[in-house]
Amino acid sequence: MTLSRLAEHVEVVEVGPRDGLQNESAPVPAAVKIELVDRLGAAGLRAIEAAAFVSPRWVPQMADGAEVLAAIRRLPGVVYSALVPNQRGMEAALAAGVQEVVVFSAASESFAQRNINCSIAESIQRFEPVARMARDAGVRLRGSISCALGCPYEGAVAPSAVADVVRRMAGLGCDSVDIADTIGVGTPGAVQQAFEAAARELPMQRLAGHFHDTYGQALANVLAALQLGVRSFHASVAGLGGCPYARGATGNLATEDLVYMLHGMGIATGVDLQALVDCGDFISRAVGRRNSSRAARALLAARGAEPARASH
Repeated sequence: MTLSRLAEHVEVVEVGPRDGLQNESAPVPAAVKIELVDRLGAAGLRAIEAAAFVSPRWVPQMADGAEVLAAIRRLPGVVYSALVPNQRGMEAALAAGVQEVVVFSAASESFAQRNINCSIAESIQRFEPVARMARDAGVRLRGSISCALGCPYEGAVAPSAVADVVRRMAGLGCDSVDIADTIGVGTPGAVQQAFEAAARELPMQRLAGHFHDTYGQALANVLAALQLGVRSFHASVAGLGGCPYARGATGNLATEDLVYMLHGMGIATGVDLQALVDCGDFISRAVGRRNSSRAARALLAARGAEPARASH
């Protein structure tokens, strides 16, 4: 099998407006978030994580989720999703008209306690009313598993621990589940072990890869998952993001780098790479950060443009 025939099409889930921006310490105006979501949709992204309905006390950057979702230009065929931690967040998300909600736990008990202040089992129980509300409203339910390939407190995470949480999320009724390398320590072999274990609980086509690039392994990990049949991957425009609970964890895999690789392999994404590069340049300048996408920086340089530089 040649690499170019691993898949005909891959779904790219854009998480920059939520997972990418939530860690910015300086407030990002709602108008900037709205323009980013609109630009991403216009660039061809068909799955955009646009907001989070969490306590503004803990994540003040996401306090304007309802405002953002009310003002974005909703394009046909685009699914706009939001992270929800509990029933109250779910009520707000439904009122804002989301088409998909994301619930989250971890493959590490220590990380679950530090991140969401409860055990893995308790987190799943907490999401039972959220799952019922999603079913009743006809809204997609997606599960996300943090620290599936390594934990900042426990170290290595066993594939069986990942499979256990996938099983619990499948029991909730999740339509799909994300396997997330939150601190970016995963390597291709570990990725394949985790996904093979997860696929014993949920079909591979209902699993997605969410890789951070802390150790420069994200694209290699995408390829490893592609070889197993995974066809959905998360990425953040300009490589925005990180993890406030994991020291040293850098941003998500940059969407531009992912799309550049996939297109180079002959795999369709539906994304206009040049328009995507413009999205990354826009948000990098808006938040005053250096664009972390190598592909974007190279493509901007090829145009004769100066990439955004950090202003703080």
